[in-house]
Amino acid sequence: MKATTKTENYALNSKLAVNTEELMALLSCGRATAVEIGTQACSRIMIGRRVLWNVDKIRDYLSSISA
Repeated sequence: MKATTKTENYALNSKLAVNTEELMALLSCGRATAVEIGTQACSRIMIGRRVLWNVDKIRDYLSSISA
């Protein structure tokens, strides 16, 4: 199986979906917290064994829980 090609050309703000490491960077938190936020936001996208997170859903979720 070929490894996933990683591109550094796109800014995180312009992506529709990010992987878990990029989500951690976007939220400035650890893996467990990033996965918990993504799961609570119902933003998990499964493509085969690959997990991506919908950035728009996460932004909406964070906006809705902030005071």
